[in-house]
Amino acid sequence: MRFLFKISIPVEAGNKAAKDGFSVIPRILEQQKPEAAYFIAEDGKRTGILVIDMSDPSQLPAIAEPWFLALNASIEVTPAMIPEDLKKAGSAVKQAIKQYS
Repeated sequence: MRFLFKISIPVEAGNKAAKDGFSVIPRILEQQKPEAAYFIAEDGKRTGILVIDMSDPSQLPAIAEPWFLALNASIEVTPAMIPEDLKKAGSAVKQAIKQYS
């Protein structure tokens, strides 16, 4: 199942990483192999948005810990669907409409 990871890096840790050329980030990404990775500024912090397909929730610590340890990051994780997933969910949506509308 795909998950959207929002990785927020505190300013001090981000500044330290910037002075090092952000060398740790490519190493983490190489290990994690996200389907997509975007970097933005949000709420005054350097922030990464990753889409990662996890086959098991037990993979979560392996994904989160490098960001915690290397960059003192905070992480939010949200399940995400691609259009094919949404299409598969159609019958469940119809059933919920029948029962609760």
